[in-house]
Amino acid sequence: MTDAPLQTVTNAARLLKAFLTREESLGVSELARRLDLGKSAVHRLLTTLAAEGLVEQDPRTGGYRLGLVVFELGEAVRVHMDLHAAAGSVLAHLREETGESAQVGMLDGHDVVYVDRLESSHALRLFTETGRRVPVHCTSSGKVLLAFAPEHVRERYLATATLSRHTPHTLSDPDELRRALVTVRARGWADAVDEREVGVASLAAPIRDARGVVVAAIGIGAPVSRFRAMPRKRLARTIVEAGEAVSRRLGWSEEAPILEKES
Repeated sequence: MTDAPLQTVTNAARLLKAFLTREESLGVSELARRLDLGKSAVHRLLTTLAAEGLVEQDPRTGGYRLGLVVFELGEAVRVHMDLHAAAGSVLAHLREETGESAQVGMLDGHDVVYVDRLESSHALRLFTETGRRVPVHCTSSGKVLLAFAPEHVRERYLATATLSRHTPHTLSDPDELRRALVTVRARGWADAVDEREVGVASLAAPIRDARGVVVAAIGIGAPVSRFRAMPRKRLARTIVEAGEAVSRRLGWSEEAPILEKES
């Protein structure tokens, strides 16, 4: 094993950075000159990057420019940064109000990734570090994100994902999960009790961006004993309000139309 950089990846990164000059397009010869690489090597890099949507060729000039995937990646970075700023104080208030660990999760393929998290002060608490990936189908955040995803994304997940049975309470049947998601969408929140791990429970609600698209989920996680001691409807209302508070900081308003995220 070595930590030495891969030269091809390094050259691909250098090539993408060459477009930071904001010129309308750049040709193979000009890129080769700026990068001090052979034209054939630059052409191979461009062909590979174009196949991934990272660059595109201008049919008029034959030159290359950044592709839409780069814009999408930039938007993803912006959402992460905006989300962290918008959720910070709300997450702290949610932890204080419930006494439990509070977290924000985002959908990434068949997983939920916790992008922000504050631990409970209880001696008995759940330890789920920021950046951890958990399955979609047996977590409250995952069910929220899947319920509010575009229908074709939801159906593709149900058709292709492996719904592993982690406990006797896990929803491992696609039709059963589909029905549960209808309920989640109708009431605006999801819970998961003993589904990923016996003795663990969570409840989550959606976070929307300025367009009304659900981009993340906010929720709490707790040992089942404490979770069941909290009135479920009151807890759900608290978390839905937390989701709305973060959403408003992202530019959402209750009057705005609710859209589905394109994917």
